[in-house]
Amino acid sequence: MRCVWCDSEYTFTGGEYFALDDVMDQVRAFGCKLVEVTGGEPLAQREAFTLIERLCSEGYEVLVETGGYVSTEDVDPRARIILDVKCPASGEAARNHWPNLDRLRADKDEVKFVIANFEDWTYALEIIKRHELDKRARAVLVSPAWDTVNLQDVAGWVSASGLDLRMQLQLHKYIWGPEARGV
Repeated sequence: MRCVWCDSEYTFTGGEYFALDDVMDQVRAFGCKLVEVTGGEPLAQREAFTLIERLCSEGYEVLVETGGYVSTEDVDPRARIILDVKCPASGEAARNHWPNLDRLRADKDEVKFVIANFEDWTYALEIIKRHELDKRARAVLVSPAWDTVNLQDVAGWVSASGLDLRMQLQLHKYIWGPEARGV
């Protein structure tokens, strides 16, 4: 998946291979019991499912932030899903794996819409209403794409919707800048 505003294109090539045991050792060394498995589409890597299961089995609270085009069916049920539904301006809306919405758990999972313009907002609103996502997910997040849409406009749209939605900003870009890698 290649959203037009991707902020992690550097992950498309290169990188280093780590055995699962090495990844687990690195996670343990952090001393934090909350782990988020992310990075574009982590579920595109088959070993991610085993990693998630191992993290859960060791008592970590595991968040899986998925791009939404790979099935979440085989994700360990102890993990929490943050499902990104791609909007039209991303260039990837046709690749949404819609059955993922049916697997959302109201007490655990979240849905995120990255929006770049009013068309994306109306698309997100239609999907939220059609699938009653504000009732079927723990949270519905509306995240303006960096430097594409007026934040006050988005705040107004969210507020005026009357739905239980949260606006979310890409804080890492505000803190470290839009070009920062791996933060």
